[in-house]
Amino acid sequence: MADLNRPEVAIAILYQDQQFLMQLRDDIPGIPYPGHWGFFGGHLDPGETPAIAMHRELLEEIGYAPLHLTPFRQYQDETVIRHVFHAPLSVPLATLQLTEGWDMKLLTLADIQRGSCYSPKADQVRPLGNPHQQILLDFYKQTRSTLGDFTQP
Repeated sequence: MADLNRPEVAIAILYQDQQFLMQLRDDIPGIPYPGHWGFFGGHLDPGETPAIAMHRELLEEIGYAPLHLTPFRQYQDETVIRHVFHAPLSVPLATLQLTEGWDMKLLTLADIQRGSCYSPKADQVRPLGNPHQQILLDFYKQTRSTLGDFTQP
C-alpha cells in the first residue's frame, strides 16, 4: 500500500563488467542530490507499479531497459520510498542515449566505496548521493557470491 505522504520512486542497479551504471544528476538547485552520482529511475505515476515505472524511466532516460528487472529491496526514509531493481546491462555503454542528467558512467566498487568518481563531462570528481552509495554497498554485500566479485576488473 502506497504511503500518500511520501513519493515513491523506482531505481535501477545496472551492472556490467564488474561495474555499476550511474547517472551524474544535473547540478540544479532544488532537485534531490544535484551534481551527485545516482541511479537511473524516477517517480511512479499514479496507478503505476514500481516495475512498470522502472521500465518506463529507463527507456526515457537512456533509451534502454532490460527485459527482466529483478526486485532487490525497498528502502524508506522520512522523504521517499525507493523501490530498487537490478539487472545486467547487456548492451555497450556507447549505445545508451543519455536524455536526463549531466553524465553517465560505469563506476567501480572502489568508486562506490570511496563515495566519489571523476566525470569527464563535468571535468570534476563528483560525490555519490549517500542513499545511492549505501544501496550499492548493500547490493554488493548481498550478491557478491552469486553475481561475482566486483573487486576484480
